[in-house]
Amino acid sequence: MKTTLFIPTRNEIEAMRVIMPRVKKEWCDQILVVDYSTDGTADFARSQGYEVVEQKGKGLRHAFNEGFPHVRGDVVITFSPDGNSIPEVIPDLIEKMKEGYDMVIASRYLDNATSDDDDWITGFGNWLFTHMINLLHGRSWSRPYTDAMVMFRAYKTKLFYDLELEKDDSHRPEKWFHTILGIEPLLSVRAAKRKLKIGEIAADEPPRIGGKRKLQIIRWGAAYMTQVWRELYHWR
Repeated sequence: MKTTLFIPTRNEIEAMRVIMPRVKKEWCDQILVVDYSTDGTADFARSQGYEVVEQKGKGLRHAFNEGFPHVRGDVVITFSPDGNSIPEVIPDLIEKMKEGYDMVIASRYLDNATSDDDDWITGFGNWLFTHMINLLHGRSWSRPYTDAMVMFRAYKTKLFYDLELEKDDSHRPEKWFHTILGIEPLLSVRAAKRKLKIGEIAADEPPRIGGKRKLQIIRWGAAYMTQVWRELYHWR
């Protein structure tokens, strides 16, 4: 099983200098940075020997669309280099995937894990969306998600295409709310709808290091909620 560590970046050089030395290159077969920065993040990544794709379209979803054709691993681990993802959890995700899972989530809310990056708004929002996805899309009674929203997770690379996450029509609420979304909530929804084998491990979320928080709470919240409900009637 070959693995790719997929790292989307936007002006994260301060955190990259702290976090990336903790990522051991032998953990993964490929480390791929998809960069949309003006602060030298791409140059730093190249200096460390990482593969770099310079992103053209703005927004996190476009990082996935432009980066995934360069992924060589059978399994991809999506990793936030801003300090929110703990590098030492990467081997645990890989080992759990070897048990035959389609996706393994590094949950901020499983067992005794905590998020130091949450405020009351984001904490409530993550709880609400996770419970709505469980309720509406079939995971309420059988191993429900504890964290359907987090980026830090491992999954079979082919799911990105099997679940049609690359298609603009899958993200139509973006146009209605004039924003660009991430793929994680929709990935969680469609994986549940397909009844894929999904696991979780507990993983704390430390506070971010430097940079600026990029949340668009109102627009993202409205767009994600629309997306979650739309999936009751959209897609197979």
